[in-house]
Amino acid sequence: MLSEGSSFIKGLLLGSVFCLVVSLLGSFSPGGWQSSPSSHLHHHIKAPNKETLQGLPEAQRLELSQRVRVYCAIMVQPKDLALWVTARDTWSKHCDRAEFYTSESSKAVEAIDLQEQDEWARIRKALRHVYDNAGDLRWFFLARPTTFAIIENLKYLVLDKDPKQPFYIGRTAKSGELEYVEYESGIVLSHEALRRLMEVFEDTEKCPERGRTLWKLSEEKQLAECLKYRGVFAENGEDTQGKGLFNSRSVGSLISASLAQDPLDVVESCCSDMAVTFSGMTPNQMQVMMFGVYRLRPYGHTFHDTLAFLPPVGSEND
Repeated sequence: MLSEGSSFIKGLLLGSVFCLVVSLLGSFSPGGWQSSPSSHLHHHIKAPNKETLQGLPEAQRLELSQRVRVYCAIMVQPKDLALWVTARDTWSKHCDRAEFYTSESSKAVEAIDLQEQDEWARIRKALRHVYDNAGDLRWFFLARPTTFAIIENLKYLVLDKDPKQPFYIGRTAKSGELEYVEYESGIVLSHEALRRLMEVFEDTEKCPERGRTLWKLSEEKQLAECLKYRGVFAENGEDTQGKGLFNSRSVGSLISASLAQDPLDVVESCCSDMAVTFSGMTPNQMQVMMFGVYRLRPYGHTFHDTLAFLPPVGSEND
């Protein structure tokens, strides 16, 4: 009896392993650069593998680099004028289109005046304007003026993702059962996610314009709630090693924390070398970042990047 029972258990285990292998093989798509229909359900979005990219023909690499274009929506207020001007003159020039959305007009800087003081209502109006004026742009980046973004790394992250799938990417956090993307670190939406958001905006029961009567959610949680009703869930942007790409702190703050935690390997334990955003930046810090990211080059050292993301036509970026 013991022998028969043992054989049964072995058979059961082998059968389970076989089913798992078949499931994995069924979900594998060799050489495919389009996301599978269910891929947007994963809660960890990773950048493409560099070695895989290097194996692609040059013509295909060029087509990939030209395909991803980003519309940046930066939310500002007159009291943020110094940050507003700095974001305009630095990283936002690397967006294929950048628009600043303000609570009220300013004579000093051009922006789209939404005439709205409530932050959530202002974000709704801004995203509606983005959707209506997207043209052929299919990726969207929502940011605060204290965020510094490296748009080329954002493009690399979504390079093999299909914007016809509902992606909602950034630095994820959790509040109770709700998983959301932190606004401070920047929020990435695909065209399909934005389209679904426009639909749920029409349902004031599920997605009220000014929050609930009895309680007030933050803008980032309100956005996640609305997207959840249409089957769009928060996903954490990571590099191939699992390091987060969207940071809620400045570079200096992250390095200080790294020094305290692992003083023998500060760079490796600090942050990803393909980071997309850093947050809580001052205007001076943004200018320093701009120099470090786009201007400073160690002589004789090359990165051998497989792709080149060319600046928008007519751009004055570095």
